[in-house]
Amino acid sequence: MPRPALPPAVLKALLPAVGSAAAAQPAVTIGSANVDARLGGGLARAALHEVFAADADDASAAAGFTLMLALRAGVGKPVIWIREDRGERWQGRLHAPGLVELGADPGTILLVTGVDALAVLRAGADSVGCGALGAVVIEPWAKAPLLDLTASRRLALAAARSGVLTLVLRAGADPGPSAAATRWRVGAAPSPPLPAMAPGRPAFDISLLRHRSGIAGFDARVEWDRDRRSFCDPVLSGRLPADVAGRTAADLGRRAA
Repeated sequence: MPRPALPPAVLKALLPAVGSAAAAQPAVTIGSANVDARLGGGLARAALHEVFAADADDASAAAGFTLMLALRAGVGKPVIWIREDRGERWQGRLHAPGLVELGADPGTILLVTGVDALAVLRAGADSVGCGALGAVVIEPWAKAPLLDLTASRRLALAAARSGVLTLVLRAGADPGPSAAATRWRVGAAPSPPLPAMAPGRPAFDISLLRHRSGIAGFDARVEWDRDRRSFCDPVLSGRLPADVAGRTAADLGRRAA
């Protein structure tokens, strides 16, 4: 039987009640000095966060960024990744050797697939309630209209109670009303080669689109250091750039030609 739906006004009223418990959880630091400083120390751990792919070609970048956030939060604890079947058919399965290359232990990542968005959201809500997890990644396919304001509030409440970092990964979808603590847009960025022309670190152009605490949006470029399982600020031509220069709200998600 379907679960009874609480009125949105009731769910909204419950959020402040769990806020004090969520605030007691240590923040998940990004590792990038620039980004952590702008966030006031990092991401709220006991909270819901959204990650959107900048465009269709950036779905893998958004997935990688989301995985890396989960690794930052889930040290020593398993991570559950819940995907819709259609997402696996169109974008492919998670690749264990690729996870290793990013510094992840495939044995600590539990992959769950659901037949549709409803199954994914139900499994996600159940998983977020387990405080033994380091993080939960919820990946509905495309627009997923069932992931509305009410559904996001349920996830936010569950995360606040359990203390589990909850990440909703979206590709092929536009942002809508949500109870997420933060909303990000992520695109792939060029990375400089390492010594001896070895392939460079994974790099991302990230944009904070919204922060429920009122922190102003910003753009930044970060790289991923797999050995430290940490993001870092890229060093280009001897400089440490604070942001992706010249970006405005109208430019979010666009990549240089």
